[in-house]
Amino acid sequence: MTLVAFDFDGTLSDSEMTVLLGDRLGVADEMAAITERAMNDEIGYAESLCERAALLEGLSEADAEAAYGEVELREGAAALVRALNDAGATTAILTGGFERGVETALDREGVSVDHVVSNRLPVAGESEGRALTGAVEGSLIEGTKDAALEELAAAEGVSMEDTVAIGDGANDLPMLEVAGLSIGFRPKPAVEPHCEVVVSSMAEVRDTLLAEGVLDRT
Repeated sequence: MTLVAFDFDGTLSDSEMTVLLGDRLGVADEMAAITERAMNDEIGYAESLCERAALLEGLSEADAEAAYGEVELREGAAALVRALNDAGATTAILTGGFERGVETALDREGVSVDHVVSNRLPVAGESEGRALTGAVEGSLIEGTKDAALEELAAAEGVSMEDTVAIGDGANDLPMLEVAGLSIGFRPKPAVEPHCEVVVSSMAEVRDTLLAEGVLDRT
């Protein structure tokens, strides 16, 4: 059995959740600048995530849900996940992004994965006044994706040699470094040297997994 773990923002999806959320408050440019610094390993991921969440304080729950509704899977992503599920692989999404956006994008395509490890933006208030608090919660704020991948592999009875990690940014480096196969999806300059394979489309990911025997040529 193989465990295939995808990053979400910038990999399985070409949406950037914090930017979509930031658009609703007019802070998208600030969000994008912080994200870029984090993905290039210029600042710590936890620091960047907390800074971005703080910028979202006061965003109404309704506006947040509307932003999550704009999150989309990348072309070919849903078909690839279905193929992996059909092949008997264990599929996972490990993302510092937000659970609601991941769920919305998967539901829209009618596809599912076995595990989602992600973060959440809590809301507070009464009825129509509910809004984001500016905080962020979840296991992938300070936690790292290598630990998450190792825990999933152990739970599924999969050897680390039989794991595949696919990501693009600095916060993906830990899982890329411990996985049996590391695939960089349009990786940032600081990440590319640590990837065994570099791809720029889901079709190329599929070709790589076919070549590795994770998928069958049927």
